[in-house]
Amino acid sequence: MPQDLELNSLGLPKAPADTRVVVAMSGGVDSSVVAAMLKEEGYDVVGVTLQLYDHGAALAKKGACCAGQDIHDARRVAEAMGFPHYVLDYENTFREAVIEEFADAYLAGATPVPCIRCNERVKFKDLLETARDLDADCMATGHYIQRKIGARGPELHSAADAGRDQSYFLFSTTAEQLEFLRFPLGHLPSKDETRKLAAKYGLVVADKPDSQDICFVPSGNYASVIEKLRPGAAEPGEIVDLSGKVLGTHRGVIHYTIGQRRGLGIGGLGDSPLYVVKLDPDTRQVIVGPKEALSTAIVPVREINWLGDAPFDSQPEWHVAVRIRSTRAPRAAVVRPLSATEAEVELMEPEEGVSPGQACVFYDPQGSRIFGGGWIWKGHAA
Repeated sequence: MPQDLELNSLGLPKAPADTRVVVAMSGGVDSSVVAAMLKEEGYDVVGVTLQLYDHGAALAKKGACCAGQDIHDARRVAEAMGFPHYVLDYENTFREAVIEEFADAYLAGATPVPCIRCNERVKFKDLLETARDLDADCMATGHYIQRKIGARGPELHSAADAGRDQSYFLFSTTAEQLEFLRFPLGHLPSKDETRKLAAKYGLVVADKPDSQDICFVPSGNYASVIEKLRPGAAEPGEIVDLSGKVLGTHRGVIHYTIGQRRGLGIGGLGDSPLYVVKLDPDTRQVIVGPKEALSTAIVPVREINWLGDAPFDSQPEWHVAVRIRSTRAPRAAVVRPLSATEAEVELMEPEEGVSPGQACVFYDPQGSRIFGGGWIWKGHAA
């Protein structure tokens, strides 16, 4: 192959027709547009959809993904655009890698983010290996995030549309995976542009609603799912204040999350509302207190995936911006490595409702680059 062959739109030194791309198709508009776009550009497109959970339960739910109607929609797009499409049964893998941990995390008083684990353990691991087995040159997804080439290779960057950016859910993407992955929608200014492309290609999913966050919770009731997975999980217990005084009873720790205010059924302290500030599954206690008790500046983080140029533990601290919830903007922080995979994060302005099980994602405070992140493994400091 000539060394001076021009790079194609996916950054590979091949003609599009000689470039096989596996597109991870959820059945939604985003991944469908990616597949159609690449097919139109002349790439050798192969669509793959993962069946991740019981599609029978999903048929009655609008806005699900990876089951039922969505598998059918992905197949229809592939047929219309003229490329092969495969459905792979990953139910057992998904249950073991994502759903079981989701249940255990809630039982331990944490607030898990299963979408991150799905990307990390299923889509960007097992599916990526399947793409390699299909002799693909790369794998493309419909995620709103950008892959840019820096001085030391591929870098992960936030999407151009801050409102659609999915970097919080993709922080655990490794440097090796980033070599193989492509995100063709990350540069688009808005979701409207994606839908315009869907209409341009005549896709049946052009007006399809976006999928909801947690695909395997048909009713949005997390507790009911956990009770089915872990019978007896919803054991009642006491609601206590910070001094240990019993204020009432609850119907199971799994029904509560850090920072929750509504649904406690105990009123407040005078004019001050009470919030869940800690969950103790061992004693089955829900600890409540005033809003200021939720505030914390020190966040312990582990299982860190670092995407910086120098090794994570090569210096005593990193000045970055961090996001500790998907709905919050990044805030200034100092990350102090304790090892190659653990750190203490100091927030320059204390945050409320920091919860174990959530992700802490690291950003370049002066740019769009994502330096990885880790998992918050215990709540706010006592």
